[in-house]
Amino acid sequence: MIFPDEMRKIVRNEYDWNDIHIGVLGSHSALDVLDGAKDEGFKTVVICQKGRELPYIRFKKLCDEIIILDKFRDMIKPDVQEKLRKLNTIFVPNRSFSVYVGYDNIENTFRIPIYGSRHLLRAEERIGDINYYKILDAAGIRRPKTFSNPSEIDRPVIVKAMATGSVERAFFIANDPNDYWSKAEELINKGIITEKELSEASIEELIIGVDFNFNYFYSVVRNDVEFHGIDRRLQTNIHGFVRLPARIQLDLNITLRNIEIGHMWATIRESQLVKVFKIGDAFVEATRKLYPPGIIGPFTLQSIVTQDLEFIVVDVAMRIGGGTNIWAGIGSQYSKFYFGVPISLGRRIAIEIKEAIENDILDKIIT
Repeated sequence: MIFPDEMRKIVRNEYDWNDIHIGVLGSHSALDVLDGAKDEGFKTVVICQKGRELPYIRFKKLCDEIIILDKFRDMIKPDVQEKLRKLNTIFVPNRSFSVYVGYDNIENTFRIPIYGSRHLLRAEERIGDINYYKILDAAGIRRPKTFSNPSEIDRPVIVKAMATGSVERAFFIANDPNDYWSKAEELINKGIITEKELSEASIEELIIGVDFNFNYFYSVVRNDVEFHGIDRRLQTNIHGFVRLPARIQLDLNITLRNIEIGHMWATIRESQLVKVFKIGDAFVEATRKLYPPGIIGPFTLQSIVTQDLEFIVVDVAMRIGGGTNIWAGIGSQYSKFYFGVPISLGRRIAIEIKEAIENDILDKIIT
């Protein structure tokens, strides 16, 4: 296990704080991170998988160093890590980093200082000793009821499994145990999920309402929880399906998927911002108590607001969310209220790193 003290010694004793590179894996929210770093005067390094490097070559202004590997997972190789250390790299994790490199490698092999909470990335999977269910419960934040066995299903549920060979999860809705097994068998036969992935899936009550991704930032330097904005997901093929008339939907035999393809802006009634602030504050405090030092930097509470205006958190991102790309270059809805100008979450990360350097506490914001 890589402990924060080990990374802090590297940053304190080996790094040149006047020549820091902000690094990121070339996927998910990388452009936002790179653009924000350049806005604050940092050098950047992006790690790409061969065949997926074109956006970073085309947007060459954003990238001082491009490292192209056969596979993303190759970034744990000693020679790659040595190059990142020589560049004084502070690495910003995203969802693709977690999926392609893997939690075990991140926690035990990747000896590069990470901005954010290395040990909390695993909590997104809902299983094991570290999971966001525990955090939400400790924070007193409402979440869907969960079922440990399909035989317990007594209401409509959504089943969340990791999709085979993908960063996406395969979601399906079931009304009862028989419906669960019928749809699960169909997905397994089509190769969308495996039996093992099904066995590790979470079964949650289906919440009906409006989905909002609330994006926050916990600043160690300023000791403050900031609310930056809201995005909503665009998913294929379900978005196209629900736009069809009901009689056509009934005639089609289509396996629905929740593959995230993009995001869009959203706002919420100003009277509801009190709830948004309260759940963000409670979440940060719970992470500090359960898993010290707690969340560092950006995180997202993916929520559904019901017709009774109840906020129910259905998923959590323990790092920068993909939906924040909508703010790259122009800034998030609420960031102007903190900084006087709109900024993106990628730039907010860079501001935090810069202020940590200025306050001689860079080693306090990494793990």
